[in-house]
Amino acid sequence: MEMEDGTQYELERPFPYSPQADFFFSMTHEERIDADRRSIYVGNVDYGATADELEMYFNGCGHINRVTIPYNRFTGHPKGFAYIEFSDRDSVRTAMALDETVFRGRLIKVLPKRTNVPGFRTTDRYLRGGWTRGRGFRPSRLYSPLRGCNLIRENGRAHPWIDSF
Repeated sequence: MEMEDGTQYELERPFPYSPQADFFFSMTHEERIDADRRSIYVGNVDYGATADELEMYFNGCGHINRVTIPYNRFTGHPKGFAYIEFSDRDSVRTAMALDETVFRGRLIKVLPKRTNVPGFRTTDRYLRGGWTRGRGFRPSRLYSPLRGCNLIRENGRAHPWIDSF
């Protein structure tokens, strides 16, 4: 019964909302690019970390405009990374010195924030070995997991058969 109550609490808890999100969506494309150039990505952030704790940790790097911790929209749990926007670009270089330092018992990764290019999808990019995902996926002819095996056609399907003799 307690487990049900705990689960109910998780489902009824309101999802975190940032009032600054409205401001972000009202920005022009150029303003977003400028904000991205003044921002950093912080990876491997402890799931219990708050925006205030991150702000205190990076406060020595420069004035902070915004701290964003993305949450999973279905579970409401943090995703384990954050974005920090500074008021000037020099603060980004200063914050890079905190790369691979310990925050809340975890080694964090600090990188400059990437700017997303509108219309650029990452799902159809080449994977290692020239394989792609998405429509029309065909494996490369250079690599076959069944290389060296004979294939037997049975009921319209090919089955691997290894000749051990």
